[in-house]
Amino acid sequence: MSPLPHWLILIAAVLSIVGDALAGPETAPLVTRNATVQVEYANPASVGTPVAVETSIPAPILPSSAPIPPQAQVPPKQSWCPSEVFCAGQLLQTVNLAQPFSDSKTFVDKPTVHNEVTTVSDFNAIFDGGLTVGAVTNYVNLNFQGEGLELEAVSIPSNRTPAFLLNEATIPSPIVRGWASIVNGYWNTLVRETNQSRLCPDTSSGCESSLIPLNHTFVVPGGRFREQYYWDSFWIMEGLLVSELYDIAKSGLLNFMDEIERFGFIPNGGRIYYLNRSQPPIFIKMLSRYVNVTSDTSILPRALPLAEAELVWWQTNRTISVKSPYTGKTYPVSHYAAINTAPRPESYLEDYRTVNGVPLSAGSSATDLNGLTYTERQRADMYSEIASGAETGWDYTSRFAKDPFATLTNTTNQEPLMRGLNVRATVAVDLNSIIYDAMIQLANLYSVSIRTTKSLSKRAESRDKRIMHATLANQHRANAALRKAAILDLMWDPEKMAFYDFNLTSNARNGFFSAAHFYPMWNGIWPEEVTRGGKHAEAVARKMFAPVGLVLSRYNGTFPATFLKTGAQWDAPNAWPPHQYIIIQALANVPSKLSTQPYPALDSSKTSFSLVPANQLGLSESQLPLQPLVSGQNSSLDINYNAGTWTTGGTAQSGETWSRALLRGMANRYSTGGSIPGLLNQLTPQELNVTFSTPDSTGHMYEKFNVFDIDSAGSGGEYTVQAGFGWTNGAALWVAANYGAILDRPECPAIEIAPAPVVKRSLGSKVTRFNGRRTKHHDGRYTVERTREVNKWR
Repeated sequence: MSPLPHWLILIAAVLSIVGDALAGPETAPLVTRNATVQVEYANPASVGTPVAVETSIPAPILPSSAPIPPQAQVPPKQSWCPSEVFCAGQLLQTVNLAQPFSDSKTFVDKPTVHNEVTTVSDFNAIFDGGLTVGAVTNYVNLNFQGEGLELEAVSIPSNRTPAFLLNEATIPSPIVRGWASIVNGYWNTLVRETNQSRLCPDTSSGCESSLIPLNHTFVVPGGRFREQYYWDSFWIMEGLLVSELYDIAKSGLLNFMDEIERFGFIPNGGRIYYLNRSQPPIFIKMLSRYVNVTSDTSILPRALPLAEAELVWWQTNRTISVKSPYTGKTYPVSHYAAINTAPRPESYLEDYRTVNGVPLSAGSSATDLNGLTYTERQRADMYSEIASGAETGWDYTSRFAKDPFATLTNTTNQEPLMRGLNVRATVAVDLNSIIYDAMIQLANLYSVSIRTTKSLSKRAESRDKRIMHATLANQHRANAALRKAAILDLMWDPEKMAFYDFNLTSNARNGFFSAAHFYPMWNGIWPEEVTRGGKHAEAVARKMFAPVGLVLSRYNGTFPATFLKTGAQWDAPNAWPPHQYIIIQALANVPSKLSTQPYPALDSSKTSFSLVPANQLGLSESQLPLQPLVSGQNSSLDINYNAGTWTTGGTAQSGETWSRALLRGMANRYSTGGSIPGLLNQLTPQELNVTFSTPDSTGHMYEKFNVFDIDSAGSGGEYTVQAGFGWTNGAALWVAANYGAILDRPECPAIEIAPAPVVKRSLGSKVTRFNGRRTKHHDGRYTVERTREVNKWR
């Protein structure tokens, strides 16, 4: 089988995948190159052969002879991270100021060559002898191994095809089914296990590593995220379940259970520098999904007590009481609040610069280091806010900033936003919705356990366990009801018809709209205005989803995290796979009695923005991002709406109600490209050259995408856009398996070639070079003009 070029797809608005090669002349999308990427290659033609784990060598941006810039005071040691090498201290700070790698995470993921004592001693020798960039670079080369060497890729058998790919009724389009088959093969590039032969021994004579070894197989997100991550794993599991890789899905759960036993909670990721924070607590939902899909209840005897332990950790460490300014009632609610007084090791330089200013060039005095005058307490608070922001999973966003507009005038400088984070004083609506659902799902799992033990045994101890489980189930349902009441009281705005975070600083709702609005509906929480019924209930439900219609109508991409363009990666224009999944699930959860009318027809007098309740978005229409046009102008119009459907929004169905129309639109906003054996031919080498592509590439799935362009990856944040990508693959496969029947074959823009006359030479050999100029139209269509130059060798 010939190598596949890049396969581009954004499915369910989840996935705008940017690649390096285009499909045949009839279906040729654009290749965009607006970001540097770290790539893990996946060749579906060779599924079953695991990829190699790549490593980096130092490539400092400063001259080797340059002295290390003046340093701010080294922050205190963190009790949760005691390593002298990989945690806060002089060694970590000095190496980061030398900037041997473009990504701070690279260094802390490299195991040492020697034990900690020798590693620190070798550092002290260069520290005492005069620090230069070259000295630090040599030190890193001599004392550290390649990042990720403690992990090894695992091969998945290539003869397993899940049922949804075998049934044409599930995915009628051969193109979509062929694409889903390729993505299904990408799991083979992301499955890992601990490499016991390279694992640093826990002895004084061995090396040291930041890795938290895991006992079972797991799936990594990809790119720089080379270990298991907490909330990523939910969407990874959704993909594994439809791919019928049940053993790998279970292994991931077992790893999380091991971590709860060892640490009392599930860390952000599988490194020791994540041990001061978790991520959105979605383990119980994962456990419930696994049991419901597989009917494997054998995991429950061990899992249920550990699920209880995780809830206790959140209740003990992340739960506070808040008195409602609206009703006077007091509720237990949760917030993100990491304990931290130092830069995050994996983003040390970024945090150091935020709090201390940018290190200046050699020759600057310590007093010139920055113009900041923060006290030690203020610096500690900032470090805690930054770590808490990472715990949200939304690292970072104006949603959690004291001033959401702080970086609008200069999106390249994130420091004003980062210095003004207010995460710990924010009661996040998504977090509390997840915890509400965790209580409901845990109660339901106890009910499953009761039925299972009752059928297996009638012994007294089994009866006692059933009684205990029934008691716990009732307690969790009661706690869930209280948490639901808190969400509806503190976070639901009946005038704006949306959910918002509650701000402890102002003692009021934030009024800042984000994709977090959809989390309550995803988890089955609806306001009284909807649940009590009546003639206005459907209108309220429709207005809750009005922003979805706005995005489908006004923009060429998919739903953004927020509508503010700040430069932060969890703001516009970036759109994230989990949010698209959640919005689709929320739309699917709309009760049928509340969706009886069609989606309103739009025209010049009734626009998608006019359907949005007043002040729901917290922005005026003129403050919304504008859709760029090929003319160089921008549009604020509903350019993608047309007779009941949207550009790249699928085919309108007969009798389709508003919620089903929006769901269908979201599920169809995708772009495809590349080639599929027997279905799509690869472009010619000349055409690949025009589109800046290469024939040997095999495709990328990116972690984030773009509201303006389904052909474009996301951007911004602390690191370059990552390829892989676990939750992207999982969300895409979930959409294909559940909504493949309504997915249209994508209508990709054609490449139009206008060849220039060939200048013939009578002497010497000739070499042909093709040059291309691409023009994109507002509907996503590209016109490419090609010129050809023929030169002779001399």
